[in-house]
Order: sequence, then structure tokens, then C-alpha cells
Amino acid sequence: MDEETRYEAVRSRDARFDGEFFFAVETTGIYCRPSCPAVTPKRRNVRYYTTAAAAQRSGFRACRRCRPDAVPGSAEWNVRADVVARAMRLIGDGVVDREGVGGLAARLGYSTRQVQRQLTAEVGAGPVALARAQRAHTARVLLQTTGLPVTEIAFAAGFASVRQFNDTVRAVYASTPSALRATAARGSGAPREDAPAAGIPLRLAHRGPYRSTAVFDLLARETVEGVEDLTGTRGRRTYRRTLRLPYGTGVVAVDESPDSPASRPGGWLDTRLHLTDLRDLTTAVQRVRRLFDLDADPYAVDERLAADPRLAPSVAARPGLRSPGAADPDELAVRALVGRAAAERLVRRYGKALDAPHGTLTHVFPEPAVLAEAEPDGPLGTLTAALADGTLRLDAGADRDAAAATLRALPGLDVHTVAVIRTRALGDPDVAPPGGTVPEAWRPWRSYAVRHLRAMEQETGHGSAPR
Repeated sequence: MDEETRYEAVRSRDARFDGEFFFAVETTGIYCRPSCPAVTPKRRNVRYYTTAAAAQRSGFRACRRCRPDAVPGSAEWNVRADVVARAMRLIGDGVVDREGVGGLAARLGYSTRQVQRQLTAEVGAGPVALARAQRAHTARVLLQTTGLPVTEIAFAAGFASVRQFNDTVRAVYASTPSALRATAARGSGAPREDAPAAGIPLRLAHRGPYRSTAVFDLLARETVEGVEDLTGTRGRRTYRRTLRLPYGTGVVAVDESPDSPASRPGGWLDTRLHLTDLRDLTTAVQRVRRLFDLDADPYAVDERLAADPRLAPSVAARPGLRSPGAADPDELAVRALVGRAAAERLVRRYGKALDAPHGTLTHVFPEPAVLAEAEPDGPLGTLTAALADGTLRLDAGADRDAAAATLRALPGLDVHTVAVIRTRALGDPDVAPPGGTVPEAWRPWRSYAVRHLRAMEQETGHGSAPR
């Protein structure tokens, strides 16, 4: 995308590009999302950045009107499989906060210097700056939605000290933590003292149209008792599930939204998170975003697939159809292998009980190491052993080709199961349906093409489409 195209997106306030790039205004010292409603700045005063962290690194502050830190993430990091994309996914999952830059580099198989150099060259900021921008956003969310003491928020957001927290909030938002909280108090909802018990309310943004009904229908067919539930009537449902997180456990509730038309530039899913440890907020949000495929670029997907006469009617009828991922990749792999009924049996026998049930939600899905020890025989034992000892990695930064090769080498996993795991657990947007001839024109969105084929199969009652 050249500067002319970017400026045109800014001039027209085109929300399709929110999160794909950011622009900063030299005369004001502020950076924004492309759809910012403020007066369009003069072209000569505008600078462009790939990430919010890069704009912050250059000394620009976040706009208070458009909140550029709250936009959907770039779909590019999910499409690409190179080290920069893998690093961006891992940073989003909170790896730098938990393990430092050294831990990030070790997961990627590179030196810290190589990771620093590649990220800075491509996205304009290194891993520390990217993690810092993420911590700032988490801090703002907690300040404006909870009544937690500022000191607790500082450490929950991942800051090493209150001073570092204060300095970052001032640098990013040109405001003090108390002023940010006061802004929320003057708005529609003041922070609540009972927020940790009542859950943290969030609006998880997406770009373009979103076929919420199709996603919730899929989740309804897959729901595993004790770990998930789905209540309400179609069009007004709430999906809930438990989460196993680095510092504790969580429960997330996501409300279905009406399917939006192709002309809609974006929206959000209303979400509520209950966490035993608030340090897990960033990680939990990213995992829910992956489950609901909220960082997708439906404009690019629909444009490519609509060019195929076979898919064009479905694309026209279902703009913004998503390819859901997984909140827990290891869990998804096990469930893809054994099926729903067997997964419920595993939860009853080996799942970790929550400290207190949330309605029908009582357990977290059992970890691979627990399953590998409890049921070591057969394909399930082989798969869980590979996950437990690290032979197979399905985390946010996993090498997709390497993981697929490992899966294919495991006994008992057919090509359909491997395809499901690569699509859902690894979040690969370009997985071809096994067997048959697949048009190259579907690349790099073959996973979305499969969702359209499935939708057409369900509509007509034919069973020819792949899983």
C-alpha cells in the first residue's frame, strides 16, 4: 500500500483499514486509526506506521477520539507464516511479558538480536516496544472498566513497577491513570468496585461484516458439557467457556450480534471476562479473538472468493463469513481426534475443576500431560504425549508446516483430522480441503472457501463438502 492509497483511506475515513496501518500528525503529536472522525490533516503533516507501537516509539500519543489502540489486529500476521508474523502472534499472546525477549526468541528458534532486527525493520518497533503498547492498552481497559486500585492495575497489566506504569500511560495517552479513570466515570459507565467478581466488560472489535450466526451455530454443534455452554435463542445467544491461562483460569461470555451487511465497516462482540488472575487479561482477549476470527480481513477474503462462480452466490449471501479458530489449540487437537462425546468423557474423568462453578461450567479441559499419563495407548496417547513433551507445538507462534508434518507422522490421525487441526488450532487461513482439485484462485483463503462449501452443503442437504 503506497502513501497515496493510505492518504485516500484517511481522507475518506475508511474503516476497512483500521488496524492495517496507523497515521500520525506531526503538528499535533497524535496518532490515529484511518477512520478517525477528526478533521483530515494536510498530507505533508502525515506519517504512516504499521503498528501502534511504532507510532508510540516515534513519540506520538494515542488519539482520545478514535482510540487507535482498540482496533482489530492486522490480518497479515495470521496469513503469513514467517518469523515476524509468528513473533507478532506470540507477543499478542503475552509471551514477552511472561518470558521476556529471550523467551520469545527461544520459541522462534532465533537469537534475540535477530528477532529485534527483523521486527524493527518490518513493523517499526521491537518486541519490548510492541509489548509495552499492549500493556498500555490493557491498563486503559482496566482503568476504565474496573474499580481496582491503580497499583493492582499496574501489575495486572504486566508493568514491572508503578513508576513504569505511570510513565507509559502519560507517554501513550498524554494523561495520568487517574485522569483516564475520571474520563470513564464521566461517560456512560463508571468503573465498578465489584468488577473482578462481575467480570470485565469488553467490546472486541472486528472489521467489516461479520456472520455471527454461522460462528455461533458451529460452536453450538461442538459444545462440550462442563467446559462450554450456549444459551438463548438464535440471533440472541450467549456462548460461554472456561479458559486455561498462564496464571490461572478464566470464564468468558460472548454475546451473539446480528449478522451485519456487506456495507458495514466494522463492529464488535460484547464480551465479559472472569479471571482468577488479572495478569491473564491480554492473553485471554487474544485467545477469544482467535476463536471468533476477529482479526480477519473480510474485504480481501470476499473479493478473492467471489471471483469463483462456484462460491460467488455464497459470498454474496454470507458476506464476512469467518473461519473460527480455537481458544485452546491443544484442546482443539484432542477434540478433533476423539469427537464430542469422548471429549465430554475426558472432561468428567480428568478435567480440572474450577474453584467455583459458573452455572453449568465446572471444569477446564484436561491438559495434554494429564491425558498422556491417564490414557497413554492409541492415537489419543500418542497425540497428547507429543503435545506434552513439545514434539508437537500448536501455540500462537508455532511453525504451521512443521506442526502439520508432525501431525501427519502420528499414527491414527487421518488427513481430515490434520486439516481441521491446522485450520482451527493453528489458525491457518489457507488450508485446502483434503482430496479433489482445489482452485489456486482461492489462495490464501482456502479455509474460508471450505466454510462456504460447508454452508452451501447445509443449505442444500448434500454431503459432498469437506469437513
